[in-house]
Amino acid sequence: MAVVLIATLDTKGSEAAYVRDLLTAAGLDVLVIDAGVMGDPPFAPDIDRRAVFEAAGTTWEKVHEEADRGKAIEAAARGAEQLVRKLFEEGRVDGVLGLGGSAGTTIATAAMRALPVGVPKVMVSTLASGQTRPYVGVRDIMMLYSVVDLSGINRVSRRVLANAARAMAGMVKFGDAEADTDKPVITATMFGVTTPCVEAARRRLEEAGYEVLVFHATGTGGQAMESLIRDGLVDGVLDITTTELADELVGGILSAGPDRLTAAGQCGVPQVISVGALDMVNFGPPDTVPEKFKGRRFYQHNPTVTLMRTTPEENDQLGWEIATKASAAKGPTAIMLPLGGVSAIDAPGKPFWWPEADQALFSRISNEVSSRVDLIKLDNHINDQEFALAAAEKLLELIEAKKAGTYQSPS
Repeated sequence: MAVVLIATLDTKGSEAAYVRDLLTAAGLDVLVIDAGVMGDPPFAPDIDRRAVFEAAGTTWEKVHEEADRGKAIEAAARGAEQLVRKLFEEGRVDGVLGLGGSAGTTIATAAMRALPVGVPKVMVSTLASGQTRPYVGVRDIMMLYSVVDLSGINRVSRRVLANAARAMAGMVKFGDAEADTDKPVITATMFGVTTPCVEAARRRLEEAGYEVLVFHATGTGGQAMESLIRDGLVDGVLDITTTELADELVGGILSAGPDRLTAAGQCGVPQVISVGALDMVNFGPPDTVPEKFKGRRFYQHNPTVTLMRTTPEENDQLGWEIATKASAAKGPTAIMLPLGGVSAIDAPGKPFWWPEADQALFSRISNEVSSRVDLIKLDNHINDQEFALAAAEKLLELIEAKKAGTYQSPS
């Protein structure tokens, strides 16, 4: 069992040596990668800085001569990512541990993000108590705050680094204690306002023998799901809640980026797409809503979440996006439209009930989607039991048809 230890040895050499010795004492092989640039390392790493920068398409000499810290960090991150990915493909990585400040965190977490979910990843960082999304992304990276700066071994850093090393040793040595499930995997997207639908569908899919991974459609949730699909870990997608598309289009805070709703199509994974919570764009407290939206229809979900109703014009654009992305799918794809409302607050008498806006969404999808996509319209509300079970059954049908090689598009 081998752990890759990444650090800039010119500034974090003593700390890296301390962690290396703890991991070795725990019975693990350690591959130390030096991503430093300026000073000499206090001990010889297993992979030196020259190899790191060569993997990034440059040389250490060139980077050292340019003396541009930003470019050096960027290159070291690329090189570390390439090296760790290659080591993993060769079966030489059971875990990755990094330590550092802003530079070391950027470099080591780039390498960690190149590895699949499940591979132990621990980052001891001076930045771990702040905004960690740029470093974690959609991977299972454990960020451990160093408390003090990583500048020598002292009573605080010694304890924190020891905890990190022992945590890594425990994850690597006991990671297989629970046997992995043999069940095929389905991913689903959910929001609070689509929970009844997804929960009912999940139960049906689990009865059929699938393991269902539900992702909260909060931006990172959608990104995480798309990443797992691209990793080849998913057998089917129940994309009930595509609300992140609205945040990306309008400028809300829960966007999953422009690549949302593309992974299943590009990878040929059977998918059922719906329009859950496309009646809303998400913002923080009321005073955070941009001034340009003054006069729009709002609903205060809680003190920290303000929802804004999407307009017919926005829904028309969202309908075009969904139809376009679904039509480009390489695998079995269906779109299911709940004509009775797309969220818990989009129903007669509810705050976001606006039939004209919903109709703009439904009409654009109907008019633009390829005949290769199975378009299903039901008079139900999205949270009706009948709609949920119909979506689950349709996904099961698409998965089984792909397995049997009998899928035929509606055309």
